[in-house]
Amino acid sequence: MIPAGPVVLRPLAPTDAEAIVRACADPEIVRFLPRVPVPYTRDDALRYLEMAEEDWRSGGAAFAIADAVTGEWLGNIGLKPSRLRSTNEIGYLVAPWARGRGVATAAAAALAGWGFTHGVERVELLADVENLASQCVALAAGFRHEGVRRGAEQHRGGTRRDLVSFARLRGDSGERVTPFLPGFPGDSLTDGIVRLRTLTPADAADYLALQNLPDVVRYSVPPEPHSAEQVEERCRTAGANRLAGRGVEAVIMDAATGAFAGEIQLSNLIPPLGQAMTGYSLLPAFRGRGFTTRAVNLLVDWAFEHTPLSRIIAGTSPANVASQRVLERAGFTREALLRGLLPGPDGTRLDDLQWYRLRDAPLASRAFSRRRSGP
Repeated sequence: MIPAGPVVLRPLAPTDAEAIVRACADPEIVRFLPRVPVPYTRDDALRYLEMAEEDWRSGGAAFAIADAVTGEWLGNIGLKPSRLRSTNEIGYLVAPWARGRGVATAAAAALAGWGFTHGVERVELLADVENLASQCVALAAGFRHEGVRRGAEQHRGGTRRDLVSFARLRGDSGERVTPFLPGFPGDSLTDGIVRLRTLTPADAADYLALQNLPDVVRYSVPPEPHSAEQVEERCRTAGANRLAGRGVEAVIMDAATGAFAGEIQLSNLIPPLGQAMTGYSLLPAFRGRGFTTRAVNLLVDWAFEHTPLSRIIAGTSPANVASQRVLERAGFTREALLRGLLPGPDGTRLDDLQWYRLRDAPLASRAFSRRRSGP
């Protein structure tokens, strides 16, 4: 047995079969573990127990994740060796009734440590690009983000899915990896008028319609329409990109109705400089109501409070007066006009009017900005 804080890793037993069957009916397990049969039966569970014994014979390891006090089955976890580059991979599932208690994090950290004491040099953990919970487990268990393996896993129906790759080496500290960009407190930001939340695949249709509006295309970089495939990719990877520190993609919503109103980003991060860029677009039906100014204030205030960022910049076309007014009301200061910075249509180059806001910007100017934005 391997002690792991609130749980213990113990040998699997035939008495675990019924609990395994109940857990494998969970939609999230079915969604992210394509090798789990549907429907999952007791015979499937018994075959899994046989396969676990085979894992031990082939140099791997397979455990039940169990309550440290009662011994109740809470999940499965295993370590499988790969002869390719002497890498071992952790795989696990946790029953829906055991989630939210740090079970997966404790088990993954403990099993990696156990592997290192048994001669393992490198342990990988792979998670579906949309499985943010598993990606958070990897970081919390001391695994470092390495990249995305495109189309690395065949899913149900024959489609291919991207996997996010994390790894721990024998010499790593194993300490929790804190994302540069944490999640929004309570999963959203709001001032009572607008609400921001992370972009998701469910937003693809609204996002596509927004990004292909003529005036949005005109001021995009580059100024080209988005394809459905591009938008689906952006929506699908937004959460994983935030955890990897690449940026934040958020939906602007009407707080009263929950309607999709627009989008806002924090991108082009340069951590050594403490700098990032913001950009945004809004549906015509919500313009003229201060929504964009409120969204910018919410996102920038969050960034200054919850990240090491000290400087947020933005760029506008010299002709985009509406966007310039948004930035002025949100406490940004005009900084420079960069000639020919941006790609334009048909090989032309466009000027970019740049703005900035600093972490220590005077509070009085921000309060004035909020009063002017209005509902």
